[in-house]
Amino acid sequence: MCNVLQIPKSTFYYEVSEKESEDESILTKAIVAIFQSNRKVYGTRKIKTKLQEQGYTVSRRRIGRIMKEQGLVSTYTIAQYKPHRTACNDANTANVLKREFNQTEAKRFVVSDLTYVKVGHKWHYICVLVDLFNREIIGHSAGPRKDAALVSRAFATVEGDLSDIQWFHTDRGSEFKNQAMDTLLKTFDIGRSLSMKGCPYDNAVAEATYKVMKTEFINQMSFQSLHHLKLELYDYVNWFNKHRVHGSLGYMTPVQYKAAALKKVV
Repeated sequence: MCNVLQIPKSTFYYEVSEKESEDESILTKAIVAIFQSNRKVYGTRKIKTKLQEQGYTVSRRRIGRIMKEQGLVSTYTIAQYKPHRTACNDANTANVLKREFNQTEAKRFVVSDLTYVKVGHKWHYICVLVDLFNREIIGHSAGPRKDAALVSRAFATVEGDLSDIQWFHTDRGSEFKNQAMDTLLKTFDIGRSLSMKGCPYDNAVAEATYKVMKTEFINQMSFQSLHHLKLELYDYVNWFNKHRVHGSLGYMTPVQYKAAALKKVV
């Protein structure tokens, strides 16, 4: 073909090389932008999904190579916390959830747990409420004490009617078993489900959510005050629900997954 068009072979190979170099540059910029705009937590799988949304078809191997060349390393764990012994909830409440973590109805099961975070030189606590239907964080709170008030404030941030929540599942921490919590759940007719004693697998989604939060959020920040923590937590939850794609949701965000489910119903 070069002979027919009277084009030197070197010119042809030069043009091909220039085009590949240009494509690589555009792709690299796209990968860096996706990585930086998503808190530096996305690996090759999620970056590949976001690239597909932009019209790029790229292998994970190529994405990995470009990430390595650009020094992009997904964040992942720090800070030692000395756990404090607390009373265990010995109630006879059954484990209604029974590890059925894939729910098909919004707010049928909401799970929760607490985790710790360093604010200045003191430990503070975060509580989140997770809807198993779409893994959305529907409620959150932060405070200096690990108590019922922290959990109640998380419920206060839930949008909509709390009566829409059918079951509330947690481990047997004492902060989830007290008069304040009993009154709240009874007022909104929310059923109760408890993990078996000493069995974290019964609340695996809540545990996994905190693992992600520690890696992507808590361990990447230095909180100067409780107010600072609350602002950053609000920002993270917004990103988590509206922008972070989840492998368990077919690489959709919780909000996208809910919207897609509603379209199917309609």
